[in-house]
Amino acid sequence: MNSEFDIIKKYFTFAAARDDVLIAAGDDCASVSVPADKQLLITTDTLIAGVHFPEKASPEDIAYKAVMVNLSDLAAMGATPAWLTLAISLPQVDETWLQNFSATLGELLKRFNVSLIGGDTTKGTLSITMQAMGLCDKDKIMRRDQAKAGDQIYITGTPGDAAIGLHALLNNIDDPALQPCITKLNRPEARVAFAQQLVSFSDCAIDISDGLVADLGHIINASGCAAQVHLSAIPLSSASRYFFDKYNKAVIDWSMLLTRGDDYELCFTVNKDKTSGVNELACQYDLKVTCIGEITEGHELNFLNDDGELVSFTDTGFKHF
Repeated sequence: MNSEFDIIKKYFTFAAARDDVLIAAGDDCASVSVPADKQLLITTDTLIAGVHFPEKASPEDIAYKAVMVNLSDLAAMGATPAWLTLAISLPQVDETWLQNFSATLGELLKRFNVSLIGGDTTKGTLSITMQAMGLCDKDKIMRRDQAKAGDQIYITGTPGDAAIGLHALLNNIDDPALQPCITKLNRPEARVAFAQQLVSFSDCAIDISDGLVADLGHIINASGCAAQVHLSAIPLSSASRYFFDKYNKAVIDWSMLLTRGDDYELCFTVNKDKTSGVNELACQYDLKVTCIGEITEGHELNFLNDDGELVSFTDTGFKHF
């Protein structure tokens, strides 16, 4: 492998799956065609070894998570993924690592009908930066600033599984019963198909990447409203219940579940008149969707326990600095 150009040609050149890609490689920029009735949505995420994935994570898991993290942002706004760019920094050229990373990346590009249209390759600490671009109808987009008093608050999946998975890895807990949590950490599933239909029922959504406390806080701050969440309504996976029963004296650590992040599920709000449609949509996609509270007048985000008492969180979510 003589240069970064050889690496790009061998491992990051895929057959163009989309006919809206005009230029993907060979020029200084890529060129794509955006239909006149569509809106272009763009997101960027960087994953760094030891911060966003374990140092010993497999190249397959790293590629999988890098793609899903970006597609989850597009899902949060109801967009259909279309194109990706990839900037990757590698400490050295490892042919086996690159082959496995590339294979998983190629599988996901095909699965979501996404084209890799450009990027960069450099030497340095292992990090992956992806920019994902998607399309949505101009009059159908979910935004953080569209929650309204009276809306019901929903989440997909079971928050906190990834945090438990990370705890198990960092503390060398070798327990097969916790493998589902480790899988949620290494291989989150962006709710792309569900979200594309959700735009018919919701105007407001966010992906839970920094933890429910922080991300729901972003919604109420952007929308200028308040929210009330009932902890008893928040669903727990069987693996997380097992973890607390065996390793935490059956005491649920809500801070671990709601502030550590890395879930990449959706939190969204729905007018009461449209909740039946959301439930039918969830059944259609065999997706667990749960109402956990409601948007109210005011400016505070309140979490209530079984006795109706306020529960506060010292840490509100993942922070880089």
